[in-house]
Amino acid sequence: MAEKMCPVWVGYLLASPIRKLFQNPQKILGHYIENGMKVLDVGCAMGFFSLPIARMVGSNGRVICVDMQDRMIRSLEKRARKTGLSDRIETRICHRNSLCLDDLTEEIDFALAFAVVHEIPDAPGFFSEIYESIKPNGKFLVTEPKGHVPEKDFEICISVAEQNGFTIIDRPQIRRSHTVLLWKKY
Repeated sequence: MAEKMCPVWVGYLLASPIRKLFQNPQKILGHYIENGMKVLDVGCAMGFFSLPIARMVGSNGRVICVDMQDRMIRSLEKRARKTGLSDRIETRICHRNSLCLDDLTEEIDFALAFAVVHEIPDAPGFFSEIYESIKPNGKFLVTEPKGHVPEKDFEICISVAEQNGFTIIDRPQIRRSHTVLLWKKY
């Protein structure tokens, strides 16, 4: 996995409402997320997926949004306040060597890493941390951009996830993306 980070200016493009025409969060995640769930959005940036997830989990649910960049998190927090969803969203700044999820052992129902894994310097550590945070029977959707991540690299990523305890249960189709749905066996 490479060790580069999405520039903040790209975060504004990724948060654009026009993106919904190609990657609609409700269509992509709607059949995985239910009211009352605790969902982890890793590499959340400015919240393109986080805000729709907050609507999906409802007032009894929670979205834990993790990113390395303070400016991305601050923008997400501002957008969450504007949409009235800040009470459902918890933001966290993580570090290169840790997602800072130690307090969430087996608390997450569903996790999302959308176009993030290729930026992670320690894929085994990343998948291990996610695995520990997910409840038994929980799911983890990993999606990487086809134009940026070769299929061979994505398959290596999946292999690392499997070595860390995950089981592949589906390969959903998401436009211009390599995608896998992983499961934590109970």
